[in-house]
Amino acid sequence: MTRKITVPQLGESVVEATVGQWHKQEGDTVAVGDVLVELETDKVDVEVGAEAAGVLVSIKQQTGVDVQIGEVLGEIEEGEGGRGERSEERGARGERREAREEEGERGVVEREDGERITPVARRLAEEQGVDWAQVKGSGTNDRITKQDIENYLRQQEEAGAAETAVPQDKAVSQPPPKAEAAEPETAGEGREERIRLSRRRRTIAQRLVEAQRTAAMLTTFNDVDMSAIMKLRQRRQESFQKQHGVKLGFMSFFVKAAIGALKAFPRLNAEIEGDEMILKHYYDIGMAVGAEEGLVVPVIREADRKSFAQIEQEIREFVQKAGDNSLSLEDLRGGTFTITNGGVFGSLLSTPILNPPQVGILGLHRIEERPVAYQGEVVIRPMMYVALSYDHRLVDGREAVQFLVRLKELIEDPEVLLLEG
Repeated sequence: MTRKITVPQLGESVVEATVGQWHKQEGDTVAVGDVLVELETDKVDVEVGAEAAGVLVSIKQQTGVDVQIGEVLGEIEEGEGGRGERSEERGARGERREAREEEGERGVVEREDGERITPVARRLAEEQGVDWAQVKGSGTNDRITKQDIENYLRQQEEAGAAETAVPQDKAVSQPPPKAEAAEPETAGEGREERIRLSRRRRTIAQRLVEAQRTAAMLTTFNDVDMSAIMKLRQRRQESFQKQHGVKLGFMSFFVKAAIGALKAFPRLNAEIEGDEMILKHYYDIGMAVGAEEGLVVPVIREADRKSFAQIEQEIREFVQKAGDNSLSLEDLRGGTFTITNGGVFGSLLSTPILNPPQVGILGLHRIEERPVAYQGEVVIRPMMYVALSYDHRLVDGREAVQFLVRLKELIEDPEVLLLEG
């Protein structure tokens, strides 16, 4: 019996993926649970496992191809995993596979030319202006793959470089012209590198542009005196870490302060859907985290019900997961409001971009000692600029400014934050 390997459900709002690395090849035996192939989505990479033991008899979608939910990736011929097969059975299975491949090769000739190239390879050929009819395919049934197009482009570049290069013996025998200025250096191989964007990076780019195009986005700023929180952390850090096994950072204070400000100005915890405003009476706070493939935003669920220690522990786990690429779709699903901290990279000031469909995002920055006026005197204080980007379709400027004022009050007087928390 043959079982199809299909693209599984990929999570909320994710309907498409790109085929990544195949861990098994045609003819390999597999056991239940073996990882067959990785799928790259705009949020996380998903491993597709074998649901039956047997032999992987066909791979329908090669690496780099875009696929939809439910689309067939390959087929497994069920059995005892093939591990106990007799050699003659394996030989017969291989002969059947070769026969299918030979039949497929004949079928390619009969198809329209458009079927002789993978979708990803066709797109790359169009982008680079390559007549792919001139390219020799190396895939199944001589199908042209992305790698074939890249190899063709590389060969063309090398051929062009060879034509413009001056032979060494000729360069030696002919003296350079006397009265002419030196020619500019010819661009050599390796001065530029063309790398296809990952699905995650493409989606990030698309959503950022979409956010700027669809939202009436504005940013308002304020600055916060961090003295009180820094003193509190200094006093309580050792006992807090000893009790909870995690450091008391700044982020838990800002999560709690943001929730306090959201409760005072609930439109910043809403979204627009058609002609309606959806007010959310729960606080799932997204925390922007830098990862190798781009920014990801895992979500702290019901953050208003969690302690400082629980928030710090979740943030630490998110950073670790982002580092080893183990964030799950559930980690990234939803969110009502986002906080991003460019200060960890040294940013002094920035205008964060909304994370649709959310209508507010809080940007934090580095703490810097600056002279400020305090009770008629100029004093040096550790200050941080904070920025709130908001969708002006739903949030008025007055609300945005007052949101930051309330946030500033809670951060500068953490006793109020703790009492109201």
